[in-house]
Amino acid sequence: MIDNNYANKCIVCNVTNCKNHNSSKNYCSLETIRVGTHEPDPTANPCTDCKSFELKEPESFLE
Repeated sequence: MIDNNYANKCIVCNVTNCKNHNSSKNYCSLETIRVGTHEPDPTANPCTDCKSFELKEPESFLE
């Protein structure tokens, strides 16, 4: 289980819809991340991707 309360201050992140995002700070809650690319020859920041990204599930509301 992921502990979103942990803030790894070595990994700054502002992707709030990732389930690994710290819920109260702009840091990742993982110890390490995997960075990759979707380009055969990356030459700029938009060519790189956080391969540790996982879409946060919508919050369920109690009825």
